[in-house]
Amino acid sequence: MQSIPVDVSRLGVLRCAVAPEKKLSNYETQEVKKDRDGNTVYTVAVMVRQDGRRVSVIEVAVSGEPKGVIEGAEVRLTGLEAFAWSMGDRHGISFRASAITPVPASPVSAKGGGV
Repeated sequence: MQSIPVDVSRLGVLRCAVAPEKKLSNYETQEVKKDRDGNTVYTVAVMVRQDGRRVSVIEVAVSGEPKGVIEGAEVRLTGLEAFAWSMGDRHGISFRASAITPVPASPVSAKGGGV
């Protein structure tokens, strides 16, 4: 599977839509997916808003639990890659990042003020 680097600077505002959840490799046995190094793989649903009101949600896999990432919080994706996949008559694009971190609140927004 060929990885395609994604330029996250062109994605606009990124927010956590669904908090990190352990990714399952087998739904019947509830076996949790591990990476090559034995770290648990998590999935985070991320809302991507590029222009105006148009929003897309992508599922992003990441090794290790993303600390401090909560629903609604703005997040930063590091090392985002896309992968095209197909299985029989099904196909799609999946996403993986090397890290998902919360964006620190600015002093103005933390106080509830703003312009």
